[in-house]
Amino acid sequence: MRMLHECDYVAHVKMDEHGEGWLEPHVLEAHLHKVAKLSGAKADEFQSAGWGTAAGLWHDLGKFRPAFQQYIRDASGYERENAHVEGPKRVTHSTAGAVHAINQWPSVPGHIIAYLIAGHHAGLPDWLGNQGSLQFRLQNAGDEYSEAMSVEIPEHLLIADQPAIPAPARDPDSISLWMRLLFSCLVDADFLDTESYMAPERVGQRKQLPTLSELHPVFFKKMKDLQTNADDTPLNRTRKTIFDACHHSAAEVSGLFSLTVPTGGGKTLASLGFALEHARLHGKSRIIYAIPFTSIIEQNASVFRHFLGETAVLEHHSSLDVDPAAESAGSRLAAENWDAPLIVTTNVQLFESLFASRTSRCRKLHNIVNSVIVLDEAQQIPRDFHEPITRVMQQMADYFGVTWLLCTATQPDLGKQADPFGRVLHTGLGKVREIIPEPAQLASELKRVEIEMPSDPDETTSWESLANQLSGEPCALVVVNKRQDARTLFGLLPDDGDTYHLSANMCAEHRSGVLKEIRNKLSERQAGSTCPLRVVSTQLIEAGVDVDFPVVYRAMAGLDSIAQAAGRCNREGRLSCGRVVVFQPEQLPPPGFLRQAAQVTTKLLRSGQLGDPLSPQAIQAFFSDLNAQGDRDKHGICQLLKADNTPDTPLGIQFREAADKFRLINDVGVGVIVPFCPDRYEETPIDQWLTMLEQDGSLKWVHRKLQRYSVTLPESLAKQLYGMGAIYERAGKFVVESSHYHSVWGVQAPDSLIPAESTVI
Repeated sequence: MRMLHECDYVAHVKMDEHGEGWLEPHVLEAHLHKVAKLSGAKADEFQSAGWGTAAGLWHDLGKFRPAFQQYIRDASGYERENAHVEGPKRVTHSTAGAVHAINQWPSVPGHIIAYLIAGHHAGLPDWLGNQGSLQFRLQNAGDEYSEAMSVEIPEHLLIADQPAIPAPARDPDSISLWMRLLFSCLVDADFLDTESYMAPERVGQRKQLPTLSELHPVFFKKMKDLQTNADDTPLNRTRKTIFDACHHSAAEVSGLFSLTVPTGGGKTLASLGFALEHARLHGKSRIIYAIPFTSIIEQNASVFRHFLGETAVLEHHSSLDVDPAAESAGSRLAAENWDAPLIVTTNVQLFESLFASRTSRCRKLHNIVNSVIVLDEAQQIPRDFHEPITRVMQQMADYFGVTWLLCTATQPDLGKQADPFGRVLHTGLGKVREIIPEPAQLASELKRVEIEMPSDPDETTSWESLANQLSGEPCALVVVNKRQDARTLFGLLPDDGDTYHLSANMCAEHRSGVLKEIRNKLSERQAGSTCPLRVVSTQLIEAGVDVDFPVVYRAMAGLDSIAQAAGRCNREGRLSCGRVVVFQPEQLPPPGFLRQAAQVTTKLLRSGQLGDPLSPQAIQAFFSDLNAQGDRDKHGICQLLKADNTPDTPLGIQFREAADKFRLINDVGVGVIVPFCPDRYEETPIDQWLTMLEQDGSLKWVHRKLQRYSVTLPESLAKQLYGMGAIYERAGKFVVESSHYHSVWGVQAPDSLIPAESTVI
């Protein structure tokens, strides 16, 4: 066993691979120098190298405390005869460097570094609040700081030249974003240097992915082959025109772009072509493709892999189902900090990371700098968060070299808005350049359906009446607003063919299997089958799911949802014109945004303002009316992140409170594991996976597997099912009894338990 000399200052220690003795320690001075170098290099991407270097140099000064050095020896058993003896309680060390930064650089500059250092383990703190607030910690850090300074620390570790404050840090509205990016540089550098000591084998596993410069020629060669071999149809010619417009616009300077293309126009490949060409011409570091729904991430990622290769795409989202044997070490590591050429993720993952305070969420932020971000289905940005989201988008574009591409068939109004007296209601985005010269003309060229709106907006249609109408349709899709509506209508449909149900009461694995069957049945009909096919779904099928029906019925909803439903009708243009029939159900959508959107559509219909419901003019009128309602920053995120500078508060920002309030999905439901059994299994695999978690709860790949077998239920329903024994606990998770999971509609509860305003999808 190697013995430490009492004058050695240690950052980390570890045992040898056999667990028989302690290896050479990770020397604290070397750790501080390496983290400073790495952090400074990362921050140099946005002209802030000096800030990153200082944060790295001082972040672990508290580890010089004699109490910490004794703690690391005792806790590790490094110098104990019996290494299994429990060590003392953890000794704090992250506030000493924060105090030192303020002593070296008084006022705002020192407080900038203090936030970063104080939060490099637990996350960026609030200025005001409980004992975790920066103000409280600074006021009570005397002993920690004086103890650290009581030893002979080399002077070159204590002194750093104060850099100039860059433009984003001089703006009270954008300094918090700049600080989160600096924080990202620090925590990633700290992770990487610690990893190089604790797990050096991982270092070589990073950087195994291809670069954007390598992917560019691969993609464009395959696109050229695809276009050359495609049938010479009006639709394919239009798709090529859209692709060429994206390729041409890629030469324009970095900033904000929009791509307004109706469903079926080839947005996915056209936007990827724009991103790759723009990255090549402007030296962008990576491409991030953000999608609102996990249900279509796999679909889009599969397209990207087909054109770019299996190793080119990093998927990072909550529903990822990856077998450890199929997941490369490089991709696992890249997911930690997004050090990959092409990332496919969700809007939730992207934006909640941009407003995060936790180290794990923030670690990737510096790798968003100088990237191209394709924001698919941009209309899905929750209205309650428009102001903070558009502000961070504008700031990333103005200060940090990010190009945004807002990609949708129904472009929302995210620009500046003012009331009749000129008061600004919403700062919004500025200077957004539309790639398509004539969106209205393109919408006309790609029009493949007619929308049949109710002749009387106030006349409702019962489920029995709708079922009778559907009995005369040989092939139709019906999209409703609530899970219970889907189940009710499904039970009323005629039993004269193939009938399918889709809702979020079914787990993702179940829905995927049903969608595969539906696509097979649609193919059979194309080949001549006359067997009726009817599908009842909640709005989850509107999220880019690639199906093609001749007729679609849609319960009254916002125009954006109606347009998405229309995208499942005559998708490939095989018919001269498809039919989309909008009906007014007897019950409104659940309260909140979806109900307001449906009411705005009904209001426009009553006033005669709709005309062609899918025209850009109608969509603009819809969003203008909808956005006039409600608060664009309902939770006050912008004010929490605005720097408060007073004599008593040199730099007051509520990082943690803002992060806690920035939740794009209101997590009021309860996730439960369901005993679904796919066709490829003889019995449900969840028992095996739960057993594995009972033995080792840290198996991340098992948790990801189970996410594919999970359903989110309204909390009130979950509690009642738990009370009646239909849900039990196992391996730290709630599990549904097999008798309460139906092979058709998923989680099954007595009608008396189903909430009147049940979850939408």
